Amino acid sequence: MDIEITNLTLALLIIVAAVIVAWLAGIILKFLRRRFVNQTRTTFDDVIINAVSRPARVAIVVAGIQLALLQLESIPANWSKSFADFFFVVYLLLIYIATYRLTTGLADWYGKEVVSKTDSELDDKFLTFFRALANIIVVSIIIIILLGHFGIEPSALITTLGIGTLAVALAAKETLSDVISGFMILLDQPFAIGDRVALQDINTWGDVTEIGLRSTRILTRDNRMVTVPNSVIAKGLIVNYSDPSTVYRVETHIGIAYGTDVDHARQLMVSALAAEGWVMKNRPVEALLLEFGDSALVFRVRCWIEDYMETRRVIDKMNTSLYHALNREAIAIPMPQRDIFIRERRVVAEKSDESLSTAN
Repeated sequence: MDIEITNLTLALLIIVAAVIVAWLAGIILKFLRRRFVNQTRTTFDDVIINAVSRPARVAIVVAGIQLALLQLESIPANWSKSFADFFFVVYLLLIYIATYRLTTGLADWYGKEVVSKTDSELDDKFLTFFRALANIIVVSIIIIILLGHFGIEPSALITTLGIGTLAVALAAKETLSDVISGFMILLDQPFAIGDRVALQDINTWGDVTEIGLRSTRILTRDNRMVTVPNSVIAKGLIVNYSDPSTVYRVETHIGIAYGTDVDHARQLMVSALAAEGWVMKNRPVEALLLEFGDSALVFRVRCWIEDYMETRRVIDKMNTSLYHALNREAIAIPMPQRDIFIRERRVVAEKSDESLSTAN
């Protein structure tokens, strides 16, 4: 009887000691947070401590209870295996809780520190997707460990899951390709919502209105919404007119007649454009003689504008200004023409020997 009382007292002391140790662990973690963690610029370390603090303290108390039960000799020996299994499940549950709190906390931290500072909604969608994926992976690992502990072979379950995953992956091959491409667009960031882009391979250009998990929506200048799969975008050439700025160089080609004073014509075209109000004054205006055409000397005339969205209207103004400037100076802009010379060749027939002999 005295031994049982002694063991019971020892068990209670162990439980009390475990509670005290758990309480002290909480105080120590709070001290470390105030002393060191809160002094750092990032809140990443706060997330880790918040995730593991409570499960760790509970684990200390559970370990104390388990150790206290081992001191009681009145518990039947055949119960020890059940108690061991029970505490194994409790520890595994605490590990899951800590892992879940950690993944959720890290996702929330990433959302506040990174995702909230971007204009795209794609990273928000991917954050939700990867948070759910991480939880599924953690739960799967916990279940496999639990089955293995109780002697249930998990290989058949793993094989079944693998075959099912493969079947789903094959059935949704295109969708998975689009989703992965969307994730790569998120990482590489070739464009953002509001940018004007041109997809060279599919001859589509316009303003990006939405970047989704599977596709990207582009509003063309004809007010038509084009939905392009992300895999198509990832494989093709993308021209972003908004990056690095809205400043854009426009150019046109114009031909003048052969025999024209090239330097005078060049200066005339440059001065005509430099006088326009829509031309940027701090950027060069150039007229380059690049080609001796079939009917004219071909110049490439180019200048800079502040907003790429005015490209079409500016080219109209540009061509109009050049035409009037050349027309005032009577510089001809020849139409395509081709001169054809026909040479007539007379063939003089000589009398053959047979004709001569006949005449004779």
